[in-house]
Amino acid sequence: MKKLLLFVALVATAFCAKAQVNIQEQYDFNREHLTTTLEMFKTDNWGSTFFFTDIYHPDKLSGPTGYYTEIARGLNFWQNTKLGGLSAHVEWNGGQFASNAWLFGAEYFLHSSDFRYTLTLEVLYKSISGQKALDAMDPAVRPWDKVSDVPLQFTIVWGCADIFGLKGLTFSGFADFWWENYAWVDPEGNTEKTSCVFISEPQLWYNIGSLFGCPNLNIGGEVEFAYNFAGGWRSDLEFHKNKGLTIAPACGIKWNF
Repeated sequence: MKKLLLFVALVATAFCAKAQVNIQEQYDFNREHLTTTLEMFKTDNWGSTFFFTDIYHPDKLSGPTGYYTEIARGLNFWQNTKLGGLSAHVEWNGGQFASNAWLFGAEYFLHSSDFRYTLTLEVLYKSISGQKALDAMDPAVRPWDKVSDVPLQFTIVWGCADIFGLKGLTFSGFADFWWENYAWVDPEGNTEKTSCVFISEPQLWYNIGSLFGCPNLNIGGEVEFAYNFAGGWRSDLEFHKNKGLTIAPACGIKWNF
């Protein structure tokens, strides 16, 4: 669900829209629970602000359990120059069961003449929390020496509007790759180290509400492709991480405010 609105907002920016907000409700078939996502993107004379929050609902009786948030600021004081597509980027990521991280770097925005096709490229320095706790561990038992051997993240965000010639059908998504050390322990107690993480969430949404006078309503979903990424909540209310490649489809509705 992450970064879906970034594409929508960039297109809207081309038509002088100043802000976009939406809320999504999607059912994750692998984790067997609903996730509520609130997203916002707003442009101004100094750049743009983007954030989203995922709220997880693994227990239908006791209400939401767990959350994850990202907030990013793009700084661009030269929007009307030849370097208008290049912005400085500052971002914070964190949540109840996720490592907190600060990211600093640059992003570059590419688009077709009509803004129906867009691509954003990001190169970011990533500082992940946890090093102080790691330093306090006994060197004889800790699985690694650094939270991250290479403090970098590479991100791409893409979008296509009215695909296949169908007005209101949008294909968008993102892909993140970064280095983060983690130790996996198998049932026999053996420890295996991993050092990189990948996640991509291509999404497809259709503005079905436009067919009956309710243009705010969209239906669709996403497929999460992840490698060594946090797995989230399961139906037994246990939070876990997944080693290796996982594929998690989800579908639901989105309401644009």
